[in-house]
Amino acid sequence: MREISPRILIDGIEVDYLEGNYAYPGNLSAATMTFKISTTSGGLKKLWNKEVTMFLNKFDTTPIFRGWIKRTNPTLNDIEILAEDAIGYMIKGGEMEKAQIALDERTNLDGLTVGAAIKKAIELAKLDTKLGTAFIGDTSPLQNSVSEPFRGRYSVLDIIKELLAKSINLNSTLPRPNIAKLIDNGTISQIVIELESDLENDVVKHVYTEQDNIIELNIINRKIPTVITVEGNNVFGTFTHDSAISAYDRNYLNVTNNALNSPAECRDFAQKLFQANLKVQYEYGLEVIDGAYLNENDVIRIETDDPKFTGNYRVIGKAIDFSPSDFSIGLSINRKPPTLAEYIGSRDN
Repeated sequence: MREISPRILIDGIEVDYLEGNYAYPGNLSAATMTFKISTTSGGLKKLWNKEVTMFLNKFDTTPIFRGWIKRTNPTLNDIEILAEDAIGYMIKGGEMEKAQIALDERTNLDGLTVGAAIKKAIELAKLDTKLGTAFIGDTSPLQNSVSEPFRGRYSVLDIIKELLAKSINLNSTLPRPNIAKLIDNGTISQIVIELESDLENDVVKHVYTEQDNIIELNIINRKIPTVITVEGNNVFGTFTHDSAISAYDRNYLNVTNNALNSPAECRDFAQKLFQANLKVQYEYGLEVIDGAYLNENDVIRIETDDPKFTGNYRVIGKAIDFSPSDFSIGLSINRKPPTLAEYIGSRDN
């Protein structure tokens, strides 16, 4: 395990800190860092909108966090500083504070692939000095954004989410959505598109066991859908599992999948959704002693004494509490099935 000894820089100058917290919720939500410095370090400086970077170790060349100071709270003894990453510019409080663009017949995203459309939207919002697009890539499969042109005023984040929802990869047993996340190239945060990880086939990045590196483990028992109705291309099919209803009660899930052309195909897809949800009944919140470098969408493995909890999970978020002498790491992980239920005209009752 590589011990964590974080360094914090404000506008490239390292500062002494008293304590801090890094929180990365994932799913295109803003990462934040809150930390305290002494009044002698920052009390006489104008800190608002200064760039903040945090490196986990003194030898690291790529920061785990890059953001800008959005709030300071001075007291007699210290200054508490809150910084947000580039996504924060897209999700600020009121509608008028969000990064928005106006699209019409002259300025639009028509005819572009999802990756190219997101790149142009970021440039139109003048966010490209905060958020790089050189590594953005594109969805798998490629999806053209022209089918439903955007017209009017839109938040950039809403555009990104809507465009990503248009492209679902059907090469696996169950569909996999495309996601977007931030990485850092050592100079600027970069937005990248990638497929949601395949828990069965992708490389496991880290293994956790109750004996070796798990401090605390919280198990969440998910609701299992037991009556699943799938709407296909002008056809319907319903799968009901009677014994599962006795065990888990009646939980309904309604899904649209226009690629299905018969009631039998709809019922078969519904049955696959039930089996996928049954396999991933359990989710975890972990406090661990290593894994600070794990990223959103990485696959990890949990080994417990109870085999029904053991398996591969997907990292969805991360939090680190730190001081000059101590640190703790928390991971949010799941192994939800990547189904159309969450992405295409679905509703979970």
